[in-house]
Amino acid sequence: QVQLVESGGGLVQAGDSLRLSCAASGRTFSSYTMAWFRQAPGKEREFVGCISWSGGTTYYADSVKGRFTVSRDNTKNTVYLQMNSLKPEDTAVYYCAGPSYWRPPGARIRVDEYDYWGMGTQVTVSS
Repeated sequence: QVQLVESGGGLVQAGDSLRLSCAASGRTFSSYTMAWFRQAPGKEREFVGCISWSGGTTYYADSVKGRFTVSRDNTKNTVYLQMNSLKPEDTAVYYCAGPSYWRPPGARIRVDEYDYWGMGTQVTVSS
């Protein structure tokens, strides 16, 4: 059974940093693009960032570019999201996502490009 488990969320103040982790089990995702999405109350799930299988290529939403960094450790089957200079508008549940089959590397920013999802971790940023 494939599982993605996010951790590292919490309540922080504006300007603070957090590092989220996504640990995968049940299969290896070392050959696949992995992504982070987020969903705020009353809003649709939105793309945050993704990373190619090698870690050499990353893409980010404009709203987080320059503040967030996606990385991965394929030896641990784990993906990370480093979030700096957090803002109240970053408040959301953050989800890790992975595909069920290989696609060519690229900006995989759509929800329907991913088949496996974690349960999410809450990030709350107070002003």
